[in-house]
Amino acid sequence: MFAYRHAFHAGNHADVLKHLVLVQLLQHLNQKEKGYRVIDTHAGAGAYSLRSEEAHKKLEWLDGIGKIWERKDLPKGVAAYLDQVEAFNGPGVLKNVPGSPSLIRQMLRPQDELHAYEVHPTDLRALEKLMAEHKSVKVHLSDGFASLKAMLPPPTRRGLLLIDPPYELKTDYARTLAAVREALTRFPDCVVAVWIPQLQLLDAQQLPQRLRNAVKGLAKKGWLDAQLTVNPAQGGGFGLMGSHMFVVNPPHTLGTMLAEELPWLAQAMGQFEGAKGSLQAGN
Repeated sequence: MFAYRHAFHAGNHADVLKHLVLVQLLQHLNQKEKGYRVIDTHAGAGAYSLRSEEAHKKLEWLDGIGKIWERKDLPKGVAAYLDQVEAFNGPGVLKNVPGSPSLIRQMLRPQDELHAYEVHPTDLRALEKLMAEHKSVKVHLSDGFASLKAMLPPPTRRGLLLIDPPYELKTDYARTLAAVREALTRFPDCVVAVWIPQLQLLDAQQLPQRLRNAVKGLAKKGWLDAQLTVNPAQGGGFGLMGSHMFVVNPPHTLGTMLAEELPWLAQAMGQFEGAKGSLQAGN
């Protein structure tokens, strides 16, 4: 149950896409004065050292954030994401990367709140220590999928739900789909962001389309599916080729920005000639 550790993958291409979109969603929410609630269903440890034993085992970050950290030709949204990483890391050499709860915490205002859920005991302790002095952040030893009944809708009727399970269990796919349905049924205005791995497994391949079908009639502002492919398929059906960020009720500016950013990211982080970034949208 506790096999997955994000420390081995922190800062890779999937993290870049996920956190790039997350930062842009938070920027949009911050444009209005009224507070909002963020729910992070699979928060992790919150911070990761790129000098750790785990990070050095696979060095995935070198082909992720390492490819764009010193680039000067950054699209606006990529620059905003890297600004947040630098604010967390400090200026100069890239030594640490923030997890999603740290990025969220950095961008919260006094009237906003984060509820971060984690069940891995080691990651939970690290996250609790990291967030101990931040009153607007509540860390829960609990299943994030089971939190929605208590957390949605928020009193202010403004909210963001980030769903990012490891997908090591086959049930994660069905539970993600069910969580999106439940969130929108309880709170139709909720902005929902779902990270999906691009794998050769049938469940992974089907989830984007299943989500599109599921949100019909529930999502007030439609959906966006941002896909970034950086690696070729490997023999035997293994290997992470890329990932999706599926966003329900996206800000009206997000599609325009991602249409510019995704091809740039594919060029910057792609590992083969077929690398590409694509965007689909619907109602």
